Amino acid sequence: MIAVTWSTRTLFVLCILLGLGLAKPLHAQDAYRLGLLPSLNLNGKMSELWTWNTKLEGRQNLREGVFTRESKSDSRYILSDISLIVAKKVGLNSRIGMGYLLRMEGQERGHRLIQQFQVVQRFSGFRLAHRFSTDQTFQAAQSPEYRLRYRITAELPLNGDFLDRGECYLKLGQEQLHAWQNQSYTPELRFLPFFGYQWNSKLKLESGLDYRITGLFQPGTQHRFWLALNAFIKL
Repeated sequence: MIAVTWSTRTLFVLCILLGLGLAKPLHAQDAYRLGLLPSLNLNGKMSELWTWNTKLEGRQNLREGVFTRESKSDSRYILSDISLIVAKKVGLNSRIGMGYLLRMEGQERGHRLIQQFQVVQRFSGFRLAHRFSTDQTFQAAQSPEYRLRYRITAELPLNGDFLDRGECYLKLGQEQLHAWQNQSYTPELRFLPFFGYQWNSKLKLESGLDYRITGLFQPGTQHRFWLALNAFIKL
């Protein structure tokens, strides 16, 4: 176990805030969307080395528009995602995984293949997770989309150095995403500040903002603000 101080936690928070500060300033022509992003995560173990995760996620649009203009209410259900990822422990704190995601958007169906590598560092009073992943999405009448992603997430207990039953925690994350489709490149930056509650050893609840900036430093940048509501259940 590596000892860290609250100054280390503060440094990470400052890095997140710095990333927000470096994000593209809002322009009048930038579009935005507000909505809900609920999800249910089921996790289980097949053996000491193998684990699985199933995620059910939905997206509900509430409002959209262009900055500096009058927005419009547009309450509608957008899509549902169902995914399964199987991972194998390949080191003391690392796992490699592969999975599949089915996207249901109206009558359209999308299929995504996922490959990922995750490393978790456990400190005294601090947990830091790195996730490197690639995925390929295939959908009828559309060119395949290929993405490269990196996410860093810190989990900080608000009471003491370790997270126990009935305690709250703060989760701060940042993700960089690079997408290629039909010779077109689109970068995306995500910021994920969450507040969580450890109900018991089997259940965790989280809520927070999933802020996504698509087309960073490109004309017509899109800002999406999702209110995320997450439940994690161990089986």
